[in-house]
Amino acid sequence: MDTIRGIIGSELGYVFLLFGLFVVPRVLQRWRVPTAISSFALGVGAGSGLGVFNHDQTLHLLATFGIVGLFLFAGLEVVVSDLRRSASILAQHLAVRVAMLAVVAGVLSYSLGLDTRQTALISLALLIPSTGFILDSLGSLGLTNEEAYWVKTKAIATELLALIMLFVVMQSSSATRLAGASVVLVALIAIIPPIFRLFAQAVAPWAPKSEFAFLVMMAIVVAYATRQLGAYYLVGAFVVGIAAQRLREDLPAEASERLMHAVEVFASFFAPFYFFAAGAELPAEVFSPRALLYGLLLTATVIPFRLGAVFLQRYLALGEHPRVSMRIAVPMLPTLVFTLVLAGILRAEFGLSDTYVGALVVYAVLNTTFPGFFLRTPAPEYDTPSLPEPITPEQPPRRS
Repeated sequence: MDTIRGIIGSELGYVFLLFGLFVVPRVLQRWRVPTAISSFALGVGAGSGLGVFNHDQTLHLLATFGIVGLFLFAGLEVVVSDLRRSASILAQHLAVRVAMLAVVAGVLSYSLGLDTRQTALISLALLIPSTGFILDSLGSLGLTNEEAYWVKTKAIATELLALIMLFVVMQSSSATRLAGASVVLVALIAIIPPIFRLFAQAVAPWAPKSEFAFLVMMAIVVAYATRQLGAYYLVGAFVVGIAAQRLREDLPAEASERLMHAVEVFASFFAPFYFFAAGAELPAEVFSPRALLYGLLLTATVIPFRLGAVFLQRYLALGEHPRVSMRIAVPMLPTLVFTLVLAGILRAEFGLSDTYVGALVVYAVLNTTFPGFFLRTPAPEYDTPSLPEPITPEQPPRRS
């Protein structure tokens, strides 16, 4: 064992890591196992099993690039006109989500005796889909353009709500802290567009093809800033992506299809490091038999609850057949990124027990694996198919 740790701790260990993250998960895709799950499992094996890579600073940096890339890509996919076009349906969807969060938080508070902030974060971890991960895998699920459109817009709208709630919960220890952090965040958001314009006018004309590097740099800097605010990296990266997309008409180079594809490739390359690091940092105690049991119970209760809510909302709003709603609800199940982030916060900052953290991890792994098996999608090739061009109907479909 010491010999293995010595090899992995050397430069050769990073060669094995690259091989493991970019070859093994691709092989397991033949059995519909998402690459994120494979990378996470490899991290668990390295950290809990071999005791390596669990405090590696280089891996931590690569993992940061991964989480920033995922949420930057998700932010770039936010098209405000699409959200406005389906505003009534999305408003109903968000109202249902808020009600679901309240119900789950109430049940957790009553049954586990946790405080308000803990129950709020656990509720978000259980109910909020990981938009960046979903968008990255959407093209491989065999959805029609209309189905992809609804999955994309609903996931994005839900994540916008979740990030606002996450920020409020993390800063709600006092009214003064919340007010101060809100002022800083608003100021941060306000200065991003002028910085983009300054770059486009003063730098880009004399530095061709530098837009991608500048966009990623901005995402990382703002992500670190929001991390210092206690809102983790994902808020800042998401905000930068939205800002770049909003400036598309004024600064087309900042949100061109070529640039968006580059960000998608960047996120796809570094995301495995994030999932590997997330698994490597978890101690063996997190995967106790009780945690496994609780995770299975969460899966058996929360997944039907989430699917049923989508069925009900879409039937009442659109008169849609449950079979059609299922193809929209199932791709929105994965919560892997959001759950892992919040589980880490709950464990490090709120002292949540390893049993409950393990239950959240088991639940996230199962709900992320579920869509590929349920939709019976063909085994993906080694390169991920591109996202189909979603439709943007002028009016949402009416009830038949």
